[in-house]
Amino acid sequence: MQAIQARFNYLFRSTKGLILVAIALISLVTALWGMLSGPLKEWGISAVAAQIYGMKFVEAEREGRIILLYHTIAMAVIAILTYMITGLVRMKPQQQANINATITVGYITSLVFGLWFGYFGHNFVFHGLFIVGQALVFFAGLQLAVALWPWRPEYHVTDPAYAHTRGGVDLERVAFFAMTVVTLISAVFGAVAGSLFGNGFQTVMSENIVRQPLKTPLELAVIGHLHIMLELIAVALTLVVGRWFDFKGKLHRWAMPLMIIGTLIVAGGVWAVVPFEPIAHVIINVGAFPTLIASWLLVWFGWRKIAAARLAERGVQRASFGQKLSALLHDPLKFGMLWQMIYMNFVVTAVGIFMAIRLDAAIRVWSLRDEQVGLTGHWHILSGIIATIILLMYADMTNLKGKTRQWFGWTVIIASDIAFAAVTLFETKRLYVTEAAQQPLVDTVMIVSDIGLVAVLIALAALMVWRLIDLFKRQGRWAAEATESRLEDAAAEVGR
Repeated sequence: MQAIQARFNYLFRSTKGLILVAIALISLVTALWGMLSGPLKEWGISAVAAQIYGMKFVEAEREGRIILLYHTIAMAVIAILTYMITGLVRMKPQQQANINATITVGYITSLVFGLWFGYFGHNFVFHGLFIVGQALVFFAGLQLAVALWPWRPEYHVTDPAYAHTRGGVDLERVAFFAMTVVTLISAVFGAVAGSLFGNGFQTVMSENIVRQPLKTPLELAVIGHLHIMLELIAVALTLVVGRWFDFKGKLHRWAMPLMIIGTLIVAGGVWAVVPFEPIAHVIINVGAFPTLIASWLLVWFGWRKIAAARLAERGVQRASFGQKLSALLHDPLKFGMLWQMIYMNFVVTAVGIFMAIRLDAAIRVWSLRDEQVGLTGHWHILSGIIATIILLMYADMTNLKGKTRQWFGWTVIIASDIAFAAVTLFETKRLYVTEAAQQPLVDTVMIVSDIGLVAVLIALAALMVWRLIDLFKRQGRWAAEATESRLEDAAAEVGR
């Protein structure tokens, strides 16, 4: 009994344990529901999987099922980021415990009952529990905002290495606080539309109404909600990675005001989609640049720190370019977290800016199907990059070592980047190949992307199996991490 209690405490009371549970649940959903994906559907596997699972599909309800699936995964990701924030940002231990407990119950409740309602028959009690879970996640966000309030004197900083006001207010904490508050408001932005599903408002996918000349305010709210929540997840992850690397110095003092300003401008632009749709996208693009610059500054700082630490470890005083590059690449987990932020600019940011600038001149000349592929590919690549950064950071948190660290890190980086590049070629194919001549390209990029994604999933599966086996060990890694968590909690009040 004590053994079970010890493992339960690790999984649901320690930061690393909570992250592990959330990643495991996302992995399970990805594996099971991935059987319903396009390529497997063509091979007949989806039909067999649905029959084995006992799923009930009605084609008219497809949009609703997809929305449920995306929301359950998204809330688990938000829970992971919340655990990271409560573990890295100083707050009272009781606040940390309350926030983690609330969001854990919330996202698991939503995940279980949301998928049950959407795919296994419509018992509306389960739909009610799905909403209860969402409400708990929202309440955890309110608690997080209170805990992050940056104007408390005990959270002021005087160290000139960290960005702060003349009064000592920690600007990094302000950035965390602003991101949290904006996320809460943006969640309400989408919830208003969701609350009216089936009551004067039909469930829609954003890519299906993109060419409607007139959109209702609720349809615009759905589009805005999709854009802002992905953006805010990326902002939160950037701040978390910065805290993990102990981002500081001149670059930190430049980056934090840019992150705050950019977050607020992007949020204002998204919220303006409903009343001022024609200019909203301009505001969003303007706000995105400060956050991008802040992330570049973090990458610059992080790469310099990684290389300097490795060169110092090897005793190299005056390093050549090759030695610096070797030092930078020696740790794929730390390098990869930052590299993925840069890579995102090639496969997400650049493509998004091009599509926005050339919307009428090029994109709207395409068929509706091609534009829908471009939009969904764009959003999925951003989500995928966020997922890889979280995986690399979690692997670093668990202190993977040796060849395991190298194999896992480089597999996730190389395989995912090849897959994302292939998807980018697929979503923009109409720029360089006609519909009549596209099939060889489509076949090639689909095979390449599938191979890349499968490699990432195999690496993830290996990590999850390893952690599961470790849980059965009496003194496994989990026991050491549980002890570390207790020591971190004891020191929480004196940290930054």
